[in-house]
Amino acid sequence: MLSKEFLTERGYCCGHGCLMCPYEPKHIKDNTILKVINCFKEDNPLIQKTLRGVTVEEGETIATKLFQILNKRGDGIGLAANQVGIDAQVAVVNVREPLVLINPKIISKEVEIPFHEGCLSYPGKGVNTKRYRDVIISTEQSESDWYFSGAQVPKDGKGSWEKEQSNNENAQLRVLESVCVQHEIDHLNGVVCMDRKVNTTIVKDKKIGRNEPCPCGSGKKYKKCCNK
Repeated sequence: MLSKEFLTERGYCCGHGCLMCPYEPKHIKDNTILKVINCFKEDNPLIQKTLRGVTVEEGETIATKLFQILNKRGDGIGLAANQVGIDAQVAVVNVREPLVLINPKIISKEVEIPFHEGCLSYPGKGVNTKRYRDVIISTEQSESDWYFSGAQVPKDGKGSWEKEQSNNENAQLRVLESVCVQHEIDHLNGVVCMDRKVNTTIVKDKKIGRNEPCPCGSGKKYKKCCNK
């Protein structure tokens, strides 16, 4: 991840909304204007292509620009390089904290879960998908694997887990972070959430007739019991 100190030392806005930020709005050094490509209106040949690997230095430079775009928009929690027209295995995630993914690879995934997700490249379009609650990934800039889980957290690095003791809100954020990481890694490999769309069937409860036995087990007719 890129810290506030890392960004400001290099003359970039950290995106934390600091008052009197000296790097706003001229903090993009090469003045390149980038935007998220709306795939409903514009062609993006990189969106379904496996992107090229990059060095850590190049990845951090690209990640800084991605964070700037994400922070300026204010309507997303993750962004991959190809969404703004850059051919590079770099993505950023900002759910619980800012994360940079450089040449990331999923090396383990467990506990499949249903999820409804959207994408900045397909605005206004949400799809039901299947993701994984727990994933372990590797990245170019870290020798240690990274763990993401909605139910568990790493205790002391690789392979050691302890049960999450925090409240339900934090657990939900962890699930969201895990799904977002998977979503962005998909982007880097030419896969969009539309490709993972699953059909969901809604099963309606059977309507109980007024003269049928009440489901509460009282032995009375429904109309004279719980349907009053």
